[in-house]
Amino acid sequence: MTTANTPTLRELVEDFLFREAELLDDWRLDDWVALFTEDARYVVPTTDLPEGDPQRDLVFIDDDITRLRARAVRLNSRHAHREYPWSRTRRFVSNVRVSETGDGQLSVTANVMVYRFRSGEGAPYVGSVHYTLRRDNGELKIAYRRAVLDLEALSWHGAVSIIF
Repeated sequence: MTTANTPTLRELVEDFLFREAELLDDWRLDDWVALFTEDARYVVPTTDLPEGDPQRDLVFIDDDITRLRARAVRLNSRHAHREYPWSRTRRFVSNVRVSETGDGQLSVTANVMVYRFRSGEGAPYVGSVHYTLRRDNGELKIAYRRAVLDLEALSWHGAVSIIF
């Protein structure tokens, strides 16, 4: 039974997504990677094929947990030339939708806008993020994250060097 002081499932998930956004905006990438399960996947399809499947299509990112950890190490180092010094970002998360999948996991979608500021310029990245979340020792963890950019091209952004 839900009482006035008990958060709903959507509120718990929103808090989790807001925490994820805060970690990324604060460039706390190691803490962000810790939000993922050991069998996690992170996919960013290309802008011309948003429904792209990494098994058969070219995608911007198709990371397992090992690649995610390596991505965080690289972005935190001076070797990520596009992100050294780091961009400043501000994320806005909205329209969060949550459904239980029946196998103890949660299917979540949210709209996301990330403003990126670097070298005196600002650029918005707009799209949606689709998650499969599961509980691990009582905490929500990301088992699958698919970030779909609504942009038709990255010509005025240059690249996806931040985590969307």
